Amino acid sequence: MPAVRMKSRLITLKPSGMRIEVAEAGKGRDLLFLHGAGGHMLNDPLLAALATKYRVAAPLLPGYGRSDGEDGLRDMLDFTLHTLDAMAKLELEAPIVVGHSMGGMIAAEMAAIARTEVAKLCLLAPAGLWLDDHPVVDIFSKLPYELPALLFHDAEAGKKLMTAGGGDMNDPEFLKQFLVTNARRLGMAGKILFPIPDRGLAQRLHRVIAKTLIVWGQEDALIPPVYGEAFRKAIPGSKLVKVAKAGHAVGQERPDAVLKAIQAFF
Repeated sequence: MPAVRMKSRLITLKPSGMRIEVAEAGKGRDLLFLHGAGGHMLNDPLLAALATKYRVAAPLLPGYGRSDGEDGLRDMLDFTLHTLDAMAKLELEAPIVVGHSMGGMIAAEMAAIARTEVAKLCLLAPAGLWLDDHPVVDIFSKLPYELPALLFHDAEAGKKLMTAGGGDMNDPEFLKQFLVTNARRLGMAGKILFPIPDRGLAQRLHRVIAKTLIVWGQEDALIPPVYGEAFRKAIPGSKLVKVAKAGHAVGQERPDAVLKAIQAFF
């Protein structure tokens, strides 16, 4: 797959006045990508794959990258309205709204609340539901070296992706910088994911009228694949695709398979 260069810019949202960073690349139909709790990976393979077929806009939430305004987002409704403001500012034309994990939770809320503004929805291993018999792993209690095995089917390959750019999780300086950056991100993510990622989404999913594709890694160790079935049952007319040899970071681990599923469905 040819390399795709993502460009980054700052935009100011209305009416909040927040300045946020947006990564953009590609040509074609518009696609809005919402990241998970870890933000965008350096040279993110999923964004690169999507940008070969779509015009991708990937805003970063406050607390991630150069986006500010953390104090302005307090709860699930704030996150949802903020992201709808970002979508409006970007002036995307009937975009496919793709969200991974926490981003999938936000995307599903957007589709439930703004039913006519989100017509095409793709959820990649979304958070947002809670099944007592299948608890979601508490990512906030995990140390950095535990994350690759939690997020990827192939932990070694995942470790290389997470440390792309020359980092080494055994290097104290790299680890210190990773922890500082991660603390800022998880401070924001924790507002809607901690202690459990249940903010009442289950009671609103029946409102979704968007054409909806759900994609799950068959080896997801963070949010078990049984949650994929729960989302499929809750969203009328939705389709679930399971991807073999992929964990929670299904898009980063199997970008070609996810791109193929999106192209085939939409």
